[in-house]
Amino acid sequence: MARPKRQEERRSQLVAAAQRAIAVHGPDGARLNRVAEQAGLTPGAVLYYYPDIDVLMFEANRAGMERFYEGRVRMLEGLDDDPVIRLVALIRSGLPSGPEDTEVRLLCELGGSAGRNPLMASLLTTLFDRQVGMYQVVLEQGAARGVFQLALPSQVIARNLVALEDAYGYRIIAQHPTIDHAAAAELILAHARLATGHALTS
Repeated sequence: MARPKRQEERRSQLVAAAQRAIAVHGPDGARLNRVAEQAGLTPGAVLYYYPDIDVLMFEANRAGMERFYEGRVRMLEGLDDDPVIRLVALIRSGLPSGPEDTEVRLLCELGGSAGRNPLMASLLTTLFDRQVGMYQVVLEQGAARGVFQLALPSQVIARNLVALEDAYGYRIIAQHPTIDHAAAAELILAHARLATGHALTS
């Protein structure tokens, strides 16, 4: 009975190791030996759990993206049904915690390879569109209740908010001296205040 759980734990460790390898070497350079090095295993041990290394790479990419959609959807489900609280929480949760945030470093690396890798481009496009839809639901909820006075169509506002997340997230990863998580969140909130006509103080 313990063996399946052990295998699941090892697979999770390998996914995390693959994410670290991608963050260091990029999607094209994160091959079997570098994943094994990050995991502290032999290449043969990695192949025992993932006979097809491309499947492991896909899982690493998908897992990194899960945080910014599925994870935030779960977060929203646990919050008060207040569009102001939800919008502020979405903005704050869409940014890296700091320059060493592995999952965001991973996404930055994937973004750099998307122009030459159709699979990565498709994954990132899907993530972007799903995040836009997530924001739209909150914006339209607030507008329907008279809480928000949207200055633009909800899709336009949502796309801009996700794009700002991406841009400021990259600045945090690049260690901009005056843009940390708190500063970036406030900059995005400044735009959201103009777009929604609300002070956005939760």
